Amino acid sequence: MSVKEQATGTRGAARERTHALDRWLYRGRRPNRVARLINGALARLAATGIGPAQLVTLEVAGRRTGKTISFPVVVADYQGERYLVSMLGGETNWVRNVHAADGRAMLRRGHRAVVQLDEVEPGRRAAILRRYLECSPGPGRISRSAAAPPWRSSTALPRSTRYSM
Repeated sequence: MSVKEQATGTRGAARERTHALDRWLYRGRRPNRVARLINGALARLAATGIGPAQLVTLEVAGRRTGKTISFPVVVADYQGERYLVSMLGGETNWVRNVHAADGRAMLRRGHRAVVQLDEVEPGRRAAILRRYLECSPGPGRISRSAAAPPWRSSTALPRSTRYSM
């Protein structure tokens, strides 16, 4: 076996262990208690600017309570725009909350930025998902059943003016 094959096998084994951990943390496509603790800690760290540059905290009003809920998310930059991708698909809480809030949310990474999130048309999703996998910390992973489209982030300015960051 060549050195390259051995390295690939090692990475493959590490990726499989990571996928097994993900499956345990998100059994039934919902975070268990440990995943919620990890997500809460990551959201607090990302909001203060600690961690990888692409890790931010998404704050959105809860669809039932209206209470602000925070989620750590990865921002993928692609062709001058910023995109959020749901790793677990379209039925995750943050995606459902963003839908209920008509795309209004806040991104935090050291400072707050009010954003308008818009779904990306199907024809543009593949390239954005590839870019997300390149940007995502750890081995890139998206659930095979992830049907959620990427979301484009635009900074919210006065109603008549919006620009992409």
